Amino acid sequence: MPCLASACRLALLGYLVLLSAILVFSASCTVDISPPGPLQTEAQSIPMDKSEMVRVDLNMGAGELRLKGGSPELMEAEFRYHRSSLKPLIRYELSGFRGRLTVEQPSSHHSNNMGDYSWDLRLSDQKPIDLSVHFGAGEARLEAGTLDLRSVEIDMGVGELRLDLRGTPKRDYGVNIRGGVGEATVYLPSSAGIIADASGGIGGIQVRGLQKSEGHYVNDAYGHAKSTIRVDVRGGVGAINLIAE
Repeated sequence: MPCLASACRLALLGYLVLLSAILVFSASCTVDISPPGPLQTEAQSIPMDKSEMVRVDLNMGAGELRLKGGSPELMEAEFRYHRSSLKPLIRYELSGFRGRLTVEQPSSHHSNNMGDYSWDLRLSDQKPIDLSVHFGAGEARLEAGTLDLRSVEIDMGVGELRLDLRGTPKRDYGVNIRGGVGEATVYLPSSAGIIADASGGIGGIQVRGLQKSEGHYVNDAYGHAKSTIRVDVRGGVGAINLIAE
């Protein structure tokens, strides 16, 4: 029976990897099989404005995504790519006192040899932010603990997520993560109250600095701290790691 269970898990893993790859591929309609060109590096920025809060949408099909705070501007970014057709699209709209910033990988182009494709983004710590991240395949390292977060939503396909929220939250906020095939590691500030729900993940759920209470994972500060972070993680195939420190 253990062998059968192991075989079933491997079969499910293979199926989900194949399905995720198909989904990433089907999102594009042009296939480029030519070799990548020389590496291009481009810097972009969005200046500060009168917005009182900003929604940030980051949509990457495949590649390496790195994010942190500390920018004097609303956003500073450096992009690296080998194909001009993969140059990220940036839009910023201001409606009343609400801003919306979108950075996305073009979806009408696909290459089976992208070469080095990466985004390095810095956001302002001074603006309340709703952060939404969607990436199909690759690696995301998000150091968001200094940001003034209102909410965090992450959808990952195939790859690795490292979300670092350690810092001093200015308000209560929620974190929702939907995982596919890969590993998700979330670092949480022990100074805030933490209540987390996690499910899925054939690789298992590992916690540190949290304990199970009435079906949830909580830390010692929960119910006593000035701010509370509510975490909901739903994994596919892979490991889920929740670390409060």
